[in-house]
Amino acid sequence: MLDTEDMPSVPLDGDPVPDDGALPATALDGLGDRPFGMYVHVPFCVTRCGYCDFNTYTAAELRSRDGSVTASRDTYADQAIGELDLARRVLGERATPVSTVFVGGGTPTLLPVEDLGRILAAIDTRFGLAPGVEVTTEANPETVDADYLKRLRDAGFTRVSFGMQSARPHVLQVLERTHTPGRPQQCVDWAREAGFDHVNLDLIYGTPGETDADWKESLDAAVAARPDHVSAYSLIVEEGTRLAARVRRGELTPPDDDVMADRYLMADERLTAAGLHWYEVSNWAAGENARSAHNLLYWTGGDWWGVGPGAHSHIGGTRWWNVKHPAAYAARLAEGRTPAQAREVLNEDDRRFERILLELRILQGCPLDLLDDDGRAAAARAVAEGLLAASDHARGRAVLTTRGRLLADALVRDLT
Repeated sequence: MLDTEDMPSVPLDGDPVPDDGALPATALDGLGDRPFGMYVHVPFCVTRCGYCDFNTYTAAELRSRDGSVTASRDTYADQAIGELDLARRVLGERATPVSTVFVGGGTPTLLPVEDLGRILAAIDTRFGLAPGVEVTTEANPETVDADYLKRLRDAGFTRVSFGMQSARPHVLQVLERTHTPGRPQQCVDWAREAGFDHVNLDLIYGTPGETDADWKESLDAAVAARPDHVSAYSLIVEEGTRLAARVRRGELTPPDDDVMADRYLMADERLTAAGLHWYEVSNWAAGENARSAHNLLYWTGGDWWGVGPGAHSHIGGTRWWNVKHPAAYAARLAEGRTPAQAREVLNEDDRRFERILLELRILQGCPLDLLDDDGRAAAARAVAEGLLAASDHARGRAVLTTRGRLLADALVRDLT
């Protein structure tokens, strides 16, 4: 377990951040000209799923090694609000109303609705919420019921994202998910009854032991629940997870790239037939209003402040990340210091690369004038190979075809 006194004064990666969190003047240039969002990371989980490498902590992991600093769900909302106070001081008069809020985790819905509502209200009082603001929280289906979702809607949340992963019990068992099959679909019904117009279901494909029939059943179950958004991600076996250890020991077979491609095509076909259309490689929505405005902010170069342990932020080409452990996070805020561990200032080449990397993944694609000569030549080859749409190329944009979506990561390397 992390001892807060062992934190290095100068981070090993990135540049040090002033104790008051002040940003370079260049980062504040243009603040307000770009969409501005808030991400709030809630790092608590009852148990950690075997595939998960997110910055999450169970109850036994919330104390520093020497026992001098303890993090708690009970005090977390106050700490998050403390970082919002810091954000307001740092951004000053250039601060702009918040157009999107996303509460992720971990399991945000382990917190009482009242705490989530207090954090949202604090964002509003310090920055203002823009008209039509999108306010999303992730939710574990086992941690909510009809009453919780109704109170969440009353607190100002407009969108909820449920982690479904699979409809098949043996697949959920491999992933070490604790919810029961059918619970996510019930949660969608409760969310609709509570007044949520926008509901997402997260799915994962490629879990060891999952068959095509299993994946089809999961897709059918998700579609039958009638969400207006579905995210479908290929399983990634992350080093340091229990799943990776099981694969390394030969207990489980690692995901196969060809199988992953087939499962992706199955998802695209089934979701499209249900009226959910892709707008980012791993995301499908029932129209523009159903698309995740917060994620689009990330993919199109907006600004956001990330609140919470391990949260990342980006303002005007300066990117920073907070200390990971909740005890270290709490200690820094108690001392009146920024919880930021380190930062980097992106140069023009870095920012151009990130624009290509992210914008190529969305429906509109990226402008060809972002590419250098070699990149434009690679784009022309990609059109000939059926990876980029010829009609969009003629209009000066690089837009992925269905086949191109399967090879997007490799194509980015060619274009940059």
